[in-house]
Amino acid sequence: MTEPLAALPDEELTVLDLADRLLNRGVVLAGEATISVAGVDLIYLGLNVILTAVETIAQHERRTR
Repeated sequence: MTEPLAALPDEELTVLDLADRLLNRGVVLAGEATISVAGVDLIYLGLNVILTAVETIAQHERRTR
């Protein structure tokens, strides 16, 4: 398992730096929404997304074998 992220130093991050950090570690987004009218649920939306680099997945696969 990887170490937790350390506190970031007081420096400016570019969007590219942030994307690089997120893709190297991986991010899981989960959410849900329900659309209802007059108390009747009409539509339920569930969202589960894993965002990571292909290389990160390959490294994880090699470690688990």
